[in-house]
Amino acid sequence: MPKDRKQMQVRCLVGHNFKTREDGEKKYISGYFAVFGQNYELWPGATESIDPHAFDGALSDDIRALCDHETRLVLGRNKAGTLTLCVDERGLWGEIEVNQNDSDAMNLYYRVQRGDVNQCSFGFDILEEETEHRPDGSVHWLIKKVKLYEVSVVTFPAYTDTSVSARKADYEAIQKRQLDHKRAEVKKRLEAIRC
Repeated sequence: MPKDRKQMQVRCLVGHNFKTREDGEKKYISGYFAVFGQNYELWPGATESIDPHAFDGALSDDIRALCDHETRLVLGRNKAGTLTLCVDERGLWGEIEVNQNDSDAMNLYYRVQRGDVNQCSFGFDILEEETEHRPDGSVHWLIKKVKLYEVSVVTFPAYTDTSVSARKADYEAIQKRQLDHKRAEVKKRLEAIRC
């Protein structure tokens, strides 16, 4: 994987509903921000999934919970004790303690409660991955280790253009290296025949 990629990656989940709950006077939003073994389609013929150990060691970092990846809409933070994150056999689960004095947070709480907003995303850097080139010409990446920056409750889950562009650049570079390698092999064989 090229190490010169500067853009933080964003991946989104569809169909993994968030829930609200109350415990005494406190309000919470909770759900899965990432699910292991689920294929995320980047574009036709290119997918990726998350290894069950991808978040090992990542949850002790300073991580924020945001709304729609907006850094001005901080809902919680693990270092402040208002965001709880843990990994189980299914994926990365999180719970945000809602600040009831924050109108943006309360608006989101009620939108999640009504089911108007129920999807999620997370922002990270890829530290380690495996690439599988399949016989049908497709490619699959298995994300093995990440640095996690944020998790978000989102209105429209979708890959950002920068994330897809970075992946496509990786894919095109890999394809070029494979083609160059094949050409070099053919050239070597031809030279051996000429001798």
